[in-house]
Parts: sequence; C-alpha cells; structure tokens
Amino acid sequence: MDHVINVGFVGNPNCGKTTLFNAYTGANLKVANWPGVTVEKKEGYTSYEGKKFKLIDLPGIYSLSSYTIEETVSRNCILSDEVDVIINVVDASSLERNLYFTLQLIELGKPVILALNMMDIVEERGMELDLHRLPEMLGVPAIPVSARKKTGLSILLHAAAHHTEFQEQSPLIHHHPGKTYTHPHDHHEEYAMVYEDYIEDKIDHLITLLKQNYPELPNKRWTAIKLLENDAVIKTDYPLNADDIINRSYEKDMINQKYDFIEEIINEVLVNKSRKEAATDKIDHYLTHRFLGLPIFLGIMALVFLLTFVVGDWLKGYFEILLENFSSLVTTGLQSVHTSPMLISLIVDGIISGVGGILTFLPNIFILFLALAFLEDSGYMARVAFVMDDVMGRLGLSGRAFLPLLLGFGCSVPAIMASRALEHKRDRFKTILITPFMSCSAKLPVYVLFSSMFFGKYAILACYSLYLLGIVTGIGTAYILGKIDKRKADHALLIELPEYKTPNGRTIAIYVWEKIKDYLTKAGTVIFIASVLMWILLNFGPHGYVTDISQSFGSMAGRLLAPLLAPAGLGYWQIVVALISGIAAKEVVVSSCSVLFGIQNITTAQGMNAMVGTLSSLGFGIANAYALMVFVLLYIPCTAAIATIHRELRSLKTTFGILAFQLLAAWVMSCIVYQIGSFL
Repeated sequence: MDHVINVGFVGNPNCGKTTLFNAYTGANLKVANWPGVTVEKKEGYTSYEGKKFKLIDLPGIYSLSSYTIEETVSRNCILSDEVDVIINVVDASSLERNLYFTLQLIELGKPVILALNMMDIVEERGMELDLHRLPEMLGVPAIPVSARKKTGLSILLHAAAHHTEFQEQSPLIHHHPGKTYTHPHDHHEEYAMVYEDYIEDKIDHLITLLKQNYPELPNKRWTAIKLLENDAVIKTDYPLNADDIINRSYEKDMINQKYDFIEEIINEVLVNKSRKEAATDKIDHYLTHRFLGLPIFLGIMALVFLLTFVVGDWLKGYFEILLENFSSLVTTGLQSVHTSPMLISLIVDGIISGVGGILTFLPNIFILFLALAFLEDSGYMARVAFVMDDVMGRLGLSGRAFLPLLLGFGCSVPAIMASRALEHKRDRFKTILITPFMSCSAKLPVYVLFSSMFFGKYAILACYSLYLLGIVTGIGTAYILGKIDKRKADHALLIELPEYKTPNGRTIAIYVWEKIKDYLTKAGTVIFIASVLMWILLNFGPHGYVTDISQSFGSMAGRLLAPLLAPAGLGYWQIVVALISGIAAKEVVVSSCSVLFGIQNITTAQGMNAMVGTLSSLGFGIANAYALMVFVLLYIPCTAAIATIHRELRSLKTTFGILAFQLLAAWVMSCIVYQIGSFL
C-alpha cells in the first residue's frame, strides 16, 4: 500500500481554512466526532503527483494553550503522530492577527507550511506582501492561495509533499533593528522565535534537565517553553525539579515578545497597510466606544427589525395571495373529482394551511438573514462581541459567551454548539441554559402574526421588545447564577476585529441561501409531519373521525393542561395544544392555530380578522397576546435544540433540568406580563 501523507489544516476561525479543505476534498469527505468529545472531525483524501494525502480539518483556534475543547483537540492531534505536515491557513489580509498562532506552530518543530489565503482581498485593498522576505524571517514556506478562487492549490500540495522531508531549518535572516542580543548561543540561526536573554537562559537550563530526565523527548525546546508558561499538561507529563528556574509563569513575557517579533515581520513584509487601518480605527472610535457602542448596536438592530417588518410584510402580502388562490384551486379540484371530505380536510386544512402558512413568512426571514449577513461580512458583528465583553464579565459570564448568544438570533442549534469555545464547564452550562432565550428565526412567524393582529401600528415595537426581553432574561439568569457561583472566569475574550470591508455579494448570497434552504427543508419535513399529526389529533377522538374538534384527542389533552396556563392568560385548550405542537418547531404554533381555530389562510388580512374575532369572543385580548408571545420566547426550545443540548452536555438529567427551568421561566414571565397587562 502506498504511503499516505497526513496533512493537518489549522488556523484561526474565519481564515478560510474549511473552504480550502473543501476545495481539495470535494465529496470525498468524512465527518465524525473526535473520540471522547463533541467537536467534529473532518477528514478527506486527495492525490497529487502520484502521492496520496489524508487531509484533516482541525477546529479553528487562536492558540495552542489548552483552554477550550477545540484548542485541546487541535493540540493533541498536532502533537501526535497523526499529522506529518501542518498547513497553517492564515488570512493574508489580517496577517498580524494570525501570526501569533503561526509562531506557536513553528515552535513545535514539525514541518509547517504557511498558506496565505485571501490574497485576492490583499490585492483588492491595494496592499502587497513580500513573499521572499516572509519565509526568510519565519523559516517556513509561504504559499499564496485563494480558497474562494481555487488558485495556488497545486503548489501548496507540492510544498506539503516535499516539506515532509524537512529535517533541519535553514539559517534564518533576522535584522531586529535597534536591538542587541548577547546570548552565548546564536539561536537566530536555529529558531524563528528567539526570546530575550533572560528567558533563553532558562530555556537552555531546562533543555539540559530534559536531556537528563527524558532523553527520548523529541522537541525539548518546545517542552521547556511550555514549562515556563506553567502549562498544566506538560508539567504533569514531564515533571522536573526546577523551582529555581521556573519561579513564576513567563507566559505573558513570551506573548509580549512574540508580538514584538510579529510587529517586526509586518513592518518588513507588508506594504500600504496604514491607510486601511486608519479608516478602520476612525469607524471603531464610535462603534466600539465605551458608552456609544451599545446604544448604536441597539439602534442598528431596531433598523433591522424595521426592514424585516416593513419590507417583509409588503412581500408577504403577495405570498398570502398566492397561498389563498392555491388553496381554493386545490379545494375546487378535489371536490370536482368527488374526493372524500376527510381527505380534502387533511390536504387543505392540514398540509396546505400548515406548511403554506409558514412559507408566507419567508420574506420576513429572508430580510432578517440578509441584514445579519451584511453586518457579519462587513466586520461589525465582531465589534458587538467586543463591546459586550465587559458587560458579560460583570454578569458572571465569560466574554466569549456573547458569540453563541449572537448566533442564537439565527438558530439555537449552532449557537449551542458554539458554546464549545468557552474554557470552563460552568460557563458552557450557563450559556447553553440561556441561549434558547434568544429569539431565533423560528419564533418570528409567531411574533409577526400576533403582533400584527393585536398591536396594529405598534407591531414592530412589540416584536422588538421581545428580542430585548429575551436578552434581559438571559443575562438576568446569568447574573443570578453568577451570584450563586462566586468563581470568576479566568480568561478574557480573544477575538479578531477584522478591518471593515464592503460585504461580498457571493458570501452573503451563500449565507442567506443556506438559511433559507434550512427553513424550506424544515417546512418540507418537520413542519409537514407536525401539521399532519396535528390534523390527526384534532380530527380523531375516542369514537374515530370527528368533524367537531372539541371531541378530539387534542381537545382532551388541551383541556387537561389549560388550568395550568390560566394565570398567564393562556387557559384555552386550543392555545395549549398549539404550544405543545411548537416543541417540534416554533413555526408550527402558527399553522396549529390555523387548524385549531378552523381558519384557512390565517396569515392573510381576512384570516387575521377572523382570528381576532374568534379570540375576542373567547375573552382573548392584547394582554393575552403579549403573554403568549413571551411564553413562545422563553419556553422549551425545538426538538433539534433539545437533542443538541443533550449531545453537548451528555447528561439526560441536566438536559431535563434545563428544560424544566426554561418552562418555569416562561410560565413566571407570562404570568407577570398578563397580570400587569390586565391591571393596566
């Protein structure tokens, strides 16, 4: 069997690493979890010049210091024999922020190749990279590539094939202007990163001790460096009696000296950089301002929701007309062929009304994701996390926790998975607990329907208040838990603040299409099945098929649970059944209401007027409507999110505990809202 070269793809998040990996592997991709953890492991195969390559896409990380699950997984894989050569993918347009991780990789002593991705963006910004000087200073090959345009891919694999034979580093060429080094050994010819004399002396002493105690250890310099950083794993695996040498942690000293070297590299290899930075700094003066940053963010999000409603509702009207005409056409067609009333009811009232009612909200969802994609690709969303870092810390959460919460506005599933980036289990638990309180896109149809019916021209304010209420409830919960748990997070937020750029149309199109595709897929699967099941529950009872849904199984279950929700103004069996159906997917609440109250095309103006009349006759008013929206905001997330929570926490007991807390929070907040609303 031919020898297979194992190549590890590593890099900071958002450097284009996975895009580059996919460009090589295509459909030859295998996805699983790393042994013992929930972090995904992606592997693929490719070949070049008669050689076979096994490519491993490692988690995107900023450092090899083992704080998060991703950092630990990447470090363990790189240190093992599983990787023959490391391809470090960096964003060439943000080289300064990427090189810290590069220097850490080079210190490992394994073959490293620098893949300078996004070179097309470097050129678009009018900057240039000295591709001759950069390898001189780092001592590793630097290959310009563009994962998006698939350029430079062959030469990168060519370098990987030949760089596995790497044994000793060629002499490095360093200038270090304005600095004089007097170290007895000329480490500048051996290593890319050379520290100041007082640290190099300690490294040399530790290497001598390691040679005596662990003669088979492959990279004694890297081990010595980690010992000086007080790395817990290395101290356990290679204990030394060296208290006189390691009298404190030298990690901060080494970090500062690495960044000093990075500054030298950037000054020598990057041309025309200052003008772009000046523009970014000028904008950041306002958007990341200590006092203005948060109000600006809230104002921008208010504008997003204004567009979501005004433009989205205008487009939604045309969808509603199409649905109404389609529904009438199908009904007429089925009646003309003498289809049984039960089957007509299933198709028209169950499937078309259920799935079609959800599809009418597609314009609102499209506008929301389009706006979020624009903000993210421009570089603004990273600023929001930076602005919120101090606030999150005061509330007992790690600054990193705001990133999963931001994702929660799109979908809870990837947001819960993003909690892996947190260092501590208690931070992960708190983040997973409160993430479902964020208003995901699935809740938007419920907000739009009930706010439009009961709040008229104030519908936008009603919806926006729910997004704010979700945030307040989440951070309030985190604050209370932080008071109970006195321990503080040890690590501050480490996040890249990229330069502002004009959003890329192709990137935005892909992002929005993926979200819309997920929405349509859900409508064709989960919502379709839920609509059919809901129709069955409401059209069958103890005596078989019924035309009066008050005699159905659904009615019986709803009446049993209705008294529990009465204090929240939701003690109607139809509302109870709709909320239960919403556990499958929150959008189903809308289609369920359509079936439960016997109103076709509930999202049209005629349908909403009929719905308001029906609810008003039951005593359901504005206070009830807002309490219902609050309950939908806070109660149990969808089944996909529940499964993700269980997979991340690996505890059935903890998962049920989280669901019970969320249900209790929804009940308490809805009761408060309804009681105050009724009083006013």
